[in-house]
Amino acid sequence: MTSPLTPQAFQILLSLADGRELHGYAIIQDVADRTGDEIRLTASTLYAAIKRMLDGGLIAEVEAPEETGGAPRRCYRITRPGRQLAQQEAERLARTVAMARDKRLLPRRA
Repeated sequence: MTSPLTPQAFQILLSLADGRELHGYAIIQDVADRTGDEIRLTASTLYAAIKRMLDGGLIAEVEAPEETGGAPRRCYRITRPGRQLAQQEAERLARTVAMARDKRLLPRRA
């Protein structure tokens, strides 16, 4: 995977960027909460993206903690390359916002 990332992939990496190890449903909830439901991941979208990210070395599967509610769950953490790619994408988006400000599509910062 390279930048630009899809909004879904970027949001998944953001969910893991603070060092938390999350299972799929927790990632879905985190993305919905952070984006105010602007981005809603389905299970199929999530797991297709997770497979691509695992294959690309952007995330890694980790052992689930004991308190996962009884059902076995797969948990994921971001890797160094995943963090670097997420940072590159965040910087790309910041440049895009700066361009929108220059074109007066967004207000200048106070």
